[in-house]
Amino acid sequence: MPRFEPDGLAERILHRDDDMLIIDKPPGVAVHKGPGSGDNLEAHFERLRLGRPDNPGLAHRLDKDTSGCLVLGRSKAALAQLGRLFRDGKVEKTYWAVVAGHLGADEGVIDAPLARRSHDRRSWWMKVDPDGDPSVTSWRALGRADGLVWLELRPQTGRTHQIRVHCAHVGAPIAGDRVYGGDAAAAAARHMHLHARAVSLPWKGARIAASAPPPEHMHVLLEACGWRGD
Repeated sequence: MPRFEPDGLAERILHRDDDMLIIDKPPGVAVHKGPGSGDNLEAHFERLRLGRPDNPGLAHRLDKDTSGCLVLGRSKAALAQLGRLFRDGKVEKTYWAVVAGHLGADEGVIDAPLARRSHDRRSWWMKVDPDGDPSVTSWRALGRADGLVWLELRPQTGRTHQIRVHCAHVGAPIAGDRVYGGDAAAAAARHMHLHARAVSLPWKGARIAASAPPPEHMHVLLEACGWRGD
């Protein structure tokens, strides 16, 4: 996986207006500072001021090893409004993943409540728990290879690690996911194959949309499953 280069951050802008930026987050870098996170995107947001006196801020989060569409607010008012849109489920998020397993159907819905594995606030690992928070993810297969499936996933709720836990729960862990995927996921890929492909949200009477190309480390398995680089 290529090393994160902060100087190229502005080149990763997918959408820009007075209120928000949508950038293509590189894999392997945390969005903000945390225990053991190392370098992080937020530490370099001065490169995204683009004439503004203040840095933009995170409107939501992506995991360190997840790539793709990340929404930033360019003012406190914009961040507050974006936060409400994410909280109220008004933001449509589409992910691509390559999973290791066999899914008999071509599409489906995973409805499995999630809760933290531990009450330790420093731990964000999750588990399926009947007493957990409602968590729903719809999916459809876009292509298949031997023991692999290329999925499009649309989370209907926004729980921590939702897609990763849901995929593992149905026996199709994300390739490269060493936290939830076990041996099958580790054998399929060295790095996690989860990408925030697209995002769409209502804004000032219009619909803002952006999409991000999959990162280079996902190309081999995507191509094996039928992706042709579009």
